[in-house]
Amino acid sequence: MKFSLLETLPNGKVDDPLFEIVGVIADAKNRGIQDPPLPEAFVPYTLTGAFQRGILVRTQTAPEALLNSVRREIWALDRNVALTNTRTLNDYLKQFSYAEPRFSVVLLGVFAAVGLLLVSIGVYSVVAYTVSRRTHEIGIRMALGARRASVLGMVVAKGLLLIGIGLGIGLVASLAAARAVAGQIWGISPHDPITIGGGVGVILFAGLAACYFPARRATKVDPMVALRYE
Repeated sequence: MKFSLLETLPNGKVDDPLFEIVGVIADAKNRGIQDPPLPEAFVPYTLTGAFQRGILVRTQTAPEALLNSVRREIWALDRNVALTNTRTLNDYLKQFSYAEPRFSVVLLGVFAAVGLLLVSIGVYSVVAYTVSRRTHEIGIRMALGARRASVLGMVVAKGLLLIGIGLGIGLVASLAAARAVAGQIWGISPHDPITIGGGVGVILFAGLAACYFPARRATKVDPMVALRYE
């Protein structure tokens, strides 16, 4: 196999750019966690000259506990070796691979939380306004024998209708925007059913919580007071 790249190494052109393949490994994320893997070849350090070198150590114990031991072993072989970036793989990935995607995810999470809060406030306001407008009707229903559970269900149904309309519009919009946000996530599909189901569940829970307090207040309406309510 011939590598034309090896002819530009710092030590100059190699005598024979033909190399024997001694093994093949599985694809790996060698250009970042969001980019597809690219073809890559591993060659002996004796050919790379001044290129940056790295040593990976696999351990069954906590890697933090081995950092000093690894340093001592390397310096025992060559005291002049400069160890400029000794850290665990997890720390390295956090700094160079996860930092930008994590910021994007946190930013999206903040916007999502603000949006969820606004939705909850909106549902609460609409349901509370509906209860106040229908206080006289609620009083008549209760005076005629309507149970508190039926009044509660009537008010919650109004809120669920609003939530259902919002979820329908939101699902259509999320499917349309999935391609735009696909570059900000990795490891899962933008159409992952668990993720979408979790989002729907959170919105339903927040919406029901927003409906609960106005509905609970409606069940405590005194029929005699409500009948005089204008």
